Amino acid sequence: MAKNDFETKLENSKKILETLMNPEITLEASVKAYESGMRELTEAQKMLEDAQIKIQEIKVSL
Repeated sequence: MAKNDFETKLENSKKILETLMNPEITLEASVKAYESGMRELTEAQKMLEDAQIKIQEIKVSL
């Protein structure tokens, strides 16, 4: 079962970046990898923003 947490998304993004740095990657593969990487980073950013909102809510309720 694949984990779907913040750290996993960052790790997946790093692996995709390594793939994109391969000089032998085809254009089609690089476009797919880029799209996948951006999706992972966008989801990770959303998780980070949600965590920041929760922290703000906790601070306000104290």
